[in-house]
Amino acid sequence: MFTGIIEALGEVVGIEKEGTNVNFELTSPIGEELHIDQSLSHNGVCLTVTKVQGGSHWVTAVDETLQKSNLGRLGPGDLVNLERSMPSHGRFDGHIVQGHVDLTGTVTGIKEEDGSWLFDFSYPPGEDIVVEKGSVCVNGVSLTCFNATDDSFRVAIIPYTYEHTNFKRLKVGDTINLEFDVIGKYVSRLLERREIGL
Repeated sequence: MFTGIIEALGEVVGIEKEGTNVNFELTSPIGEELHIDQSLSHNGVCLTVTKVQGGSHWVTAVDETLQKSNLGRLGPGDLVNLERSMPSHGRFDGHIVQGHVDLTGTVTGIKEEDGSWLFDFSYPPGEDIVVEKGSVCVNGVSLTCFNATDDSFRVAIIPYTYEHTNFKRLKVGDTINLEFDVIGKYVSRLLERREIGL
């Protein structure tokens, strides 16, 4: 379980295909603190650390993950938002994040506004689980959304978040990972089942 509070930026330094899987090597400021078998969020995707050496760590993404997230679009030099799983004695500074990406969305607008930034995102209609002023996870970052519609929303990014996440690299047209609020997903599923009489 994660909270959506990014600890560090990792840089992709190696990519190796192995069958339908892809092995990624990343360097980061927390690389030397990681250990094998540890759960680590990469742009909001929970992956298992398979190797650690110096400041580098390796993870493997299976085909399903590559198809349903933006990890398959990563290249050498790309920055990845990293967060270690939450310790049982920790604080929830963000919101409950499972590390299971629901779908990808697209950056449709970026506007600098007197020291902060407004980002607009769209996603396939029919997946409208965002609510006004509700929580959403974008590339692993816990955010509050507004101007929510059935296929889009907006977030405001403060300077600290902009500088310490890969939001500073995003451009209009880029693909982002989305994980909707887990409580909202359960409520939506229960209402759906009630509608069909289950």
